[in-house]
Parts: sequence; structure tokens; C-alpha cells
Amino acid sequence: MDLDKQLHKAVRHFWSTRNAQARKQGAATGQRDAGARTAVTGGKQMNGFINLVRDLLIENGISSPSVHCEKSVELPGYFRPEKCWDLLVIVDGTLIASIEFKSQVGPSFGNNFNNRTEEALGNTTDIWAAYREGAFKPSARPWLGFFMLLEETPRSTAPVRAREPHFKVFPEFKAASYARRYEILLTKLVRERLYDGACFLLSEPTTGRKGHFREPNPELTFRNFAESLVARAIAHVKTSPARAHPLGPTVIRDPVKRDSGK
Repeated sequence: MDLDKQLHKAVRHFWSTRNAQARKQGAATGQRDAGARTAVTGGKQMNGFINLVRDLLIENGISSPSVHCEKSVELPGYFRPEKCWDLLVIVDGTLIASIEFKSQVGPSFGNNFNNRTEEALGNTTDIWAAYREGAFKPSARPWLGFFMLLEETPRSTAPVRAREPHFKVFPEFKAASYARRYEILLTKLVRERLYDGACFLLSEPTTGRKGHFREPNPELTFRNFAESLVARAIAHVKTSPARAHPLGPTVIRDPVKRDSGK
């Protein structure tokens, strides 16, 4: 699989789907939802990324029925009965991975950033408490991932003043844009081992329709995200006595040129 090509294709799908949903809903109702809600209420714009990750897993030895994307995506929680994830990998009753795919398009970057932060922290707190209490037995610690695409616009990349009426915020948040705040959030989530992998993409609507995007942080690239996930999947397939089919080659790493000695 050409990972870069497929990632560009997923970005194109994101923007084209949002635009199509907005046009469809506007034509049907004669008016558009406030802000970006027109496209959000349609859903499905993240399917390109979800399907890309699904295909990578299948290509690297996970059987198709073990990758759940559209249905049977509920996991038990500790603070609530269940939570729907965007992608689950469950092989022979073992939870291998769970991933959340999120996006944010303006104009309400401030409120939505806080909502995404609370969701990310709440979900990881809930799933790890459920794991601690044996909700996923006999599973070992699953791989937990968070994927985020943010609209690149002057409003998301401009410095934002932090409010400090009583105490000072941490220095890294001083004048940090919403894009920078997402970088900080996702980096800390991984470094604190609340998530095993995170990906952060920036994409502008006009060029995004052609598949263009940026990865502003080398720790949060899609390749790093995918390699970490695939490594976990491969490790399970190699040790599973009941794997569905032989393990194929790892296809997302760049080939290493070996010295022939000549």
C-alpha cells in the first residue's frame, strides 16, 4: 500500500464529503445549520481515515471480521455502561486496539477545543478504569489511539491569549494557537501513556479538496501512528495460535537498502 497516496485520498474524502453534506442539507431545508454544524450533522467525513487504518490492519494479518468500524463498536466503561469507539480490533475475544477519530472545523475553535480535550481525557480515564477492573479479560493492555484533523485557518493558527484571573497557566500555553494547543494536548496524552498513539493533521479547505495537509509535529505523524498500531497487531498475530491467515509483510515502513558487499 502507498501510505502517503492513501492518506491524501482520505483528506480529499473528508473535505468533499463535508461539502456534499452541506449542499444536500441546505437544499433540503432551505437553510444551513449554524456554523459548521451543517456538515457535522451528516457524519461519515472521517470514513476515509477509518477505512485506511482498517485496510492497513487487514493487509498486515488481522482478519477482516476482527476489525469493527460501523457496528459492534461498543466497549464497556467503568463510569458508564458502554462507549462507542470509531474502530475496534478484537481477535478471538481479545481486545487488541481501540481508536477515536475526530475533526474540528471553525468557526468555534475555543469551545470545540475544550470539548475535544474533555472527551479525550474522559474516554481514556473510563477505558483504563474498565481495563483495571477486568472488563476486557482475558485481554492484555490494548492499544489506544487518537486521530485528529484540524482545519488550518488564520483563526486556528493565530496566537490566543490565555485567561489567568487567579493563577498562571503553564508556560507552553502562553499565546499558543488552537493548533498549537492540540499539539500540546496530543503530545502529553501520549507521553503520559494515556494513549499509545496520536496523529495530528492540519488541512485547509481549498487545498484539502486536492488532498493537501500538513503534519506540524514529527511526533504526531500518521506514519508514526500507523506503525505503532501495526506493530501491536503484528505482535498479536505472530503469537496467536488461531490467526485467520498468514502474516503478510509490513508494508508501511520504508525499505532498508542493504549493502551487498560488492
